[in-house]
Amino acid sequence: MFERFTDRARTTVTTAKVEADALGHHAIGTEHLVLAMLAGDGGIAHTVLRASGLDPDSWRAMLAAGDDAAALRSIGIDIDAVRSSIEQTFGPGALERAEPAERGGFLFRRTKIPTRFNNGAKKALELSLRVALSMKHNYIGTEHILLGVLKEERGLGARLLREQGMSYDRTMELVQTALKNAA
Repeated sequence: MFERFTDRARTTVTTAKVEADALGHHAIGTEHLVLAMLAGDGGIAHTVLRASGLDPDSWRAMLAAGDDAAALRSIGIDIDAVRSSIEQTFGPGALERAEPAERGGFLFRRTKIPTRFNNGAKKALELSLRVALSMKHNYIGTEHILLGVLKEERGLGARLLREQGMSYDRTMELVQTALKNAA
C-alpha cells in the first residue's frame, strides 16, 4: 500500500512514529498522524490544518495531557486531587515514569517496545486509499491521510479534529480548494 504514498505522506507516517515515541506512547494512533501532518514542512494537509487554526505545539499539549483526565472528570474524579493525595502519601513525583535500570551483559539487553499502528490508524491509512480513489487520484498524499483520519471517526485524531470544528465534508472542501490553488 505504501508504494502509492507521496514522499510527504511517507514522511508523515514515519514522523507519526517519532511523535508517538516522544510522547511515550506504544502505539501510533490517528492523533499521531495528525500531529505529524501539523509538524510537517508543507503539503496540502499541513496547509489545511494550519489554516483551520491548529498548530503542532497545542496539538502535542492536548496529547500529552491525554484524554483520560477529561474522561475521569466526566464521572466526577478530579485527577489533580488524586495526584496531590498520592504525592502527599508517597512523595513528590510518585506518579512519574521510572526508566528501567540499565542491565548489561549477554542475557540482559535493554530493548525498546516497538511502536505499532493501532487499529484506528491502520483503518485511517486504508481509508486514505479509498479517499484517493474516490477523488480519482493515483497517489496517496497527506490530504488523503487527513481525510482518512476524519473518515475513520472513532479515533482520537478524528474526535479532536471535530472538537476543533473540522468535519469530513468541510475538510474535503478545504482540501479541494488547496489542491486547486496548488495547481
